[in-house]
Amino acid sequence: MTESVESARAEPGVLGHPRGLYVLFFTEMWERFSFYGMRALLVLYLTKHFLFDDRMSAGTFGAYGSMVYLMPVLGGFIADRYLGFRRAVTFGAVLLCCGHLLMAFEGDPATVVDGVVVRDDGAVQIMFLALAFIVVGVGFLKPSISTIVGQLYEEHDPRRDQGFTIFYMGINLGALTAMLLCGWLGEAYGWRYGFGLAGIGMLAGLFTFLRGQRHFLGAGEPARPELLRERVMGLPREAIIYGGGIVGVVVVWYLVQMQAVVGGLLAVVAVAAVGGVTIYALSKCTRAEQHRMLVVILLTGVSVVFWTLFEQAGTSMTLFTDRNVDRDVAGVSLQASQMGFMNPAFIILLAPAFAVLWRLLSRRGLEPSTPMKFGLGVLQAGLGFLVLVVGASFADGMGQVALIWLALAYLLHTTGELCLSPVGLSMVTRLTVKEVLGVMMGVWFLSSAGASYIAGIIAGSASVEGSPGAAVDPAASLPVYADVFNTLGWAGVGIGIAVMLVAPWLRRLMHDD
Repeated sequence: MTESVESARAEPGVLGHPRGLYVLFFTEMWERFSFYGMRALLVLYLTKHFLFDDRMSAGTFGAYGSMVYLMPVLGGFIADRYLGFRRAVTFGAVLLCCGHLLMAFEGDPATVVDGVVVRDDGAVQIMFLALAFIVVGVGFLKPSISTIVGQLYEEHDPRRDQGFTIFYMGINLGALTAMLLCGWLGEAYGWRYGFGLAGIGMLAGLFTFLRGQRHFLGAGEPARPELLRERVMGLPREAIIYGGGIVGVVVVWYLVQMQAVVGGLLAVVAVAAVGGVTIYALSKCTRAEQHRMLVVILLTGVSVVFWTLFEQAGTSMTLFTDRNVDRDVAGVSLQASQMGFMNPAFIILLAPAFAVLWRLLSRRGLEPSTPMKFGLGVLQAGLGFLVLVVGASFADGMGQVALIWLALAYLLHTTGELCLSPVGLSMVTRLTVKEVLGVMMGVWFLSSAGASYIAGIIAGSASVEGSPGAAVDPAASLPVYADVFNTLGWAGVGIGIAVMLVAPWLRRLMHDD
């Protein structure tokens, strides 16, 4: 560890944590504002503006979501080996600004002529190009900013989990405000206004990061800066990396429109990344390090199950909310795209309570292990869907479900997320050997890529058939959603209990003592 990074850890902090944590907090807050502001509107934009059917919309959302989380495997590798995490965050943020601002160009709405949907093909292609910029931008930014957070703490620093929880609150503060503001603007006044506001948020995130880098004091710098200055084919390697990023945008522009190709690519990258990390662990690591890496890989697999359930929020749950949930509150009708705000709102309210709870249980030797928390997370995600099934049984004659059932589902998904996600980020940075940390962080986000792709397929199975451009009958859509949610619910409960049963064995492999 460099002397400058050690100085960063010794720098007077705020509320017991390094100042750099709060720079990253606000950077990630604005980045997530832009990301979730666009995400809240995307499936509704596809179905209502471009009149794609449910299956196509869910598939597009799934392909985009999987690419968003697939790209950090490559971005993490480049940041690890060449670029450094700070430069990777900056480049990623610039690409994200381009993508989110392009989303503000909506073109002409689709129409139905003689039963055939007629779309503005130019606007559709601009949308896919915007998604490509976002995918590549997230690939560079997401694993890098989380790794910088980890570098601000010693490996066994007791503040480490707390720091990631604080960082995670920044994510959800951005998501909360984005869903309320971008969702409302997009549906009530025009898609361009919602997407445009998301782009402005990303610009604010880039400005925050550039202004606050002095507080990192060495964290996130490239391990071998001389490699960036080396010339390859007459150009500095750093310039080639940036040029490659732009070429990557063009490639993703094509891939995000080819769902089957994305699925195959996802499988190849997953095998290569996990296989590479496994080979490295077997050939270069001690036995204890091998055990710890095994736990990371196994629990990353468990996280695929959780995120598959959780990612229904952007597709089937959003369409269910739009068609089958009574959203009137005190005489005010909320937009379907706004209702996702409950997840980040619950996190902001409950994250401090969870941090205190883990601390109190830790002092008494009763804190659940990381594997146990993973099992609890999957269990609660399953219970959230079973709550929706119960709510569907109380629907009125118009096929409308009371808002309280949706709120309870989001509450259970949120408590499950608090058990798994911030602890998962900390686990990866704590248990992974430093030589492959960036790649392993990419593998962690790769689990979300697989989950997003699978979630898109599942959401497609909840497709409600109807005439192009015609409103969906809530009475027809309700049983479709109830059936899919019932299957998801029981699968989550069963897998969560299984993970909890093997948690003691996994804890021994972590060698935390």
